[in-house]
Amino acid sequence: MISYDKLNEQNHKITELSNVLSALLSDRLICDTETCGELFFEYLDLVNQHMQEVDSTFYSGLLGDASPEANNIAKNFMSGSQEIKRIMKKYARKWCDKKQKELTIGSHYDQFLKETDEMFQMVLDRIQDEMEHLYPMARKISAKS
Repeated sequence: MISYDKLNEQNHKITELSNVLSALLSDRLICDTETCGELFFEYLDLVNQHMQEVDSTFYSGLLGDASPEANNIAKNFMSGSQEIKRIMKKYARKWCDKKQKELTIGSHYDQFLKETDEMFQMVLDRIQDEMEHLYPMARKISAKS
């Protein structure tokens, strides 16, 4: 099982990369650089890794608890996780060349920025929800054991 410290460290890194990438991507000339592409793919990999670790760490314990509140939190986070993964996969197909580790923005810069900002916000909202709802409930359940 992954520690809360490790999860918080991942959340901090995801937030930091979101902020740095938002600043970098606001300059059209920087979007096409190798460095920006590498950072962006690091962000995608980190978000995917974090989601997998959260998925494998918490849901079975919450679903196994008799509390309807714990069950609801697990179900909400599981469905949210599936939706985020679906959206990120669709985003990556549209805007990323995984083989070249490049962003494929072309002449659609404004649309790219809009969708990227939406994705960053979605992930940041998820992180906040984890810290406010998922982790406290998981701690509460593990304290009962």
